[in-house]
Amino acid sequence: MIIPVRCFTCGKLIGDKWEEFARRVREGEHPKKVLDDMGLKRYCCRRMLR
Repeated sequence: MIIPVRCFTCGKLIGDKWEEFARRVREGEHPKKVLDDMGLKRYCCRRMLR
């Protein structure tokens, strides 16, 4: 899956967060908790990784 470097809507850098997000979800953490821990608060950025 190709992950964009920046959020399409707001331009925040998100490409560097994909590997950590995928690893933690694969290990069984809830995606909401992972996104909150990583500091992704905006809905537009959160949808880019989900």
